[in-house]
Amino acid sequence: MDLSQPVEENYANPKTCFFHVLFKASALGFYILSALFADSFVIIFVITVVLCALDFWVVKNVSGRILVGLRWWNEINDQGESVWKFECLDQESLARINQKDSWLFWWTLYLNAAAWVILGLFSLVRLQADYLLVVGVCLSLGVANIIGFTKCRKDAKKKIQAFATQTIASRVSSTIQSAFSVV
Repeated sequence: MDLSQPVEENYANPKTCFFHVLFKASALGFYILSALFADSFVIIFVITVVLCALDFWVVKNVSGRILVGLRWWNEINDQGESVWKFECLDQESLARINQKDSWLFWWTLYLNAAAWVILGLFSLVRLQADYLLVVGVCLSLGVANIIGFTKCRKDAKKKIQAFATQTIASRVSSTIQSAFSVV
């Protein structure tokens, strides 16, 4: 093996990456090409929204957990308030997350939302308010995942920092205790 050449990292989870991209591409592709397939706004709306809903579910429950080690959900507590819940892998497992998988996850999440914004602008320019409804639903699903995973990533970083601080403090404390117990 030639060590002078950099080792190119492959996708650790190619099937998950494929499905992560598949539903985004199929929803966008169907919406863009729908003029060729259907004249009915209802059919276009239903199929596009179902594809976006499948994408939302796959990202939130499967690819987010596998590709970046994060999971989020929202609950309503007893007082009727919305409460965000987050799960992340432990620090050791997060360190082993494949960078290529992570890169694909985050970039497709943001690029998908950007594509829906652009399609919304086209619908606005063409004065097609009904198609703005399709774009609005799809964009809101994408943005919900962006917000959920971004909050989850920030929460994971806080937990890792707290764990590191606690570990350092306990090591310093045990070192000081052992130093004084020797005397």
